Amino acid sequence: MESSNTIIYRVSAVGIIGNILLSAFKFVAGVLGNSSAMISDAVHSTSDIVATIVAYFGAKFGHKGNDEDHPYGHERIECIFTLFLGLILLGTGLLIGYEAIVKIATSSYGEEPEMIAIVAAVVSIVSKELMFHYTMHYAKILDSDAFKADAWHHRSDALSSIAALIGISLAMMGFPIMDPVASMVICLFIVKMAVEILVDSINKTVDASCDCDTVECMMRTASEVEGVLKVDIMNTRLFGNRVYIDMEITVDGKISVEEGHRIAENVHHTLESKYPSIKHVMVHVNPEGQPPEE
Repeated sequence: MESSNTIIYRVSAVGIIGNILLSAFKFVAGVLGNSSAMISDAVHSTSDIVATIVAYFGAKFGHKGNDEDHPYGHERIECIFTLFLGLILLGTGLLIGYEAIVKIATSSYGEEPEMIAIVAAVVSIVSKELMFHYTMHYAKILDSDAFKADAWHHRSDALSSIAALIGISLAMMGFPIMDPVASMVICLFIVKMAVEILVDSINKTVDASCDCDTVECMMRTASEVEGVLKVDIMNTRLFGNRVYIDMEITVDGKISVEEGHRIAENVHHTLESKYPSIKHVMVHVNPEGQPPEE
């Protein structure tokens, strides 16, 4: 089985080389084909190169194991890199939108686009969709937020190329304003994706809890463990792409301390085995009839 470092290196290499070739091709096609939408799309692909580099270092450092100075691991390092990736994406989108607004406001649409711009858009759509599926496949294997964000970056590029294709086609049919309008649509796609990535990475950095459905499922799993009378409290917190749980359970007050400890251990092992995203579970035992600790 391949090591995490091998997968990280290969996925990064595919992303960087693919984006260099694609962005160069789209830029040349945009210039020769008189299409501002395709040039904007090329800028988006260029930002993908930086995004993949950021994802590489995020995944590499985030997958380091625990050490003496970092007993809880390094998962949050990946959140920081993912946050940076989101900011790159947001800046790219806003720049593209600004340039499109200027062209629309000044009516500087340029000449009618050429067929090469259409070809570049189609090549981009196919290439970026393939890169999305390739990167997302390995992002799930690695459980890497940075590579998941990078995969969605590829998907946003494919969607922006669809917008470019439509805009260029309409411009060639006699509606030149549609070329910069397509750039505006590309801007919206990119900004939306960037905001989603930023919100997710911030939540995983500031100890946000898991979603309610996940917490409910975890509580149900714990309550089904033999000896557990009730789950009193379950607090979850996201630590990068992993989860920490602090919980309290009620057990029969007449059993021994050893038996109570055994039940708590069973809850701990059951949760960690069923939910791979859980990094650690801390279980406090309350004898029946004793109120939970505040």
